Amino acid sequence: MSDSLVAAPALPLQSGDHLTRREFERRYAAHPEIKKAELIEGRVYVSSPLRFAAHGQPHIAVAAWLGTYAAFTPRVSAADNATVRLDAINEPQPDAQLRLDPAAGGHSRLDGDDYVEGAPELVIEIAASSASYDLHDKLHAYRRNGVDEYLVWRVHERQFDWFVLVGGDYEPLAPDGWGNLRSRMFPGLCLDVGALLAGDLARVLATLQRGLDSPEHAAFVARVQGPSDQG
Repeated sequence: MSDSLVAAPALPLQSGDHLTRREFERRYAAHPEIKKAELIEGRVYVSSPLRFAAHGQPHIAVAAWLGTYAAFTPRVSAADNATVRLDAINEPQPDAQLRLDPAAGGHSRLDGDDYVEGAPELVIEIAASSASYDLHDKLHAYRRNGVDEYLVWRVHERQFDWFVLVGGDYEPLAPDGWGNLRSRMFPGLCLDVGALLAGDLARVLATLQRGLDSPEHAAFVARVQGPSDQG
């Protein structure tokens, strides 16, 4: 956070605090020992230490999946645990996100201090269950701010939700004929949900590779590339 936000002594940052985004950033900057805190609908959430199987393994799986897609798709970038300034009362730190470059029509941008400003096209959160705030207040904040696709992995329930923004509301994405989920915003981004839930990352990436090899992905790459990229 910028130096101007830490000029005055900061009070502790605690779950349940109701703050403006500016005050949230000031307190967060003053407490570097806190590794993850979010402001959702004006309320602070400070994360507890994360467990290996409940969060660490799922996190690396979705990061590998998104990172591979971004590696082969120009003007698309993936990020892990990067803060997003959505609006005056929402500053989440999603587990993973996929952004389209503003030059190619993306809705978000990087501020001068390297934080995301605006809604990424796709966000992933790893939640314990449907009771998590990821499927309540955070979902409302993402929807209202125009995140086009919102994915939630409910680890304990062994369920994966993929919502798409349609007419200002989220609707569940229907699987294709093979039971896979395919992004509407990012052609070629295909997910074998069964393999993901089974911990078979190799099969997840093999399914993604078929998406990357598809005509739909090739057409998307041609569309988002600028003249300089095409030589």
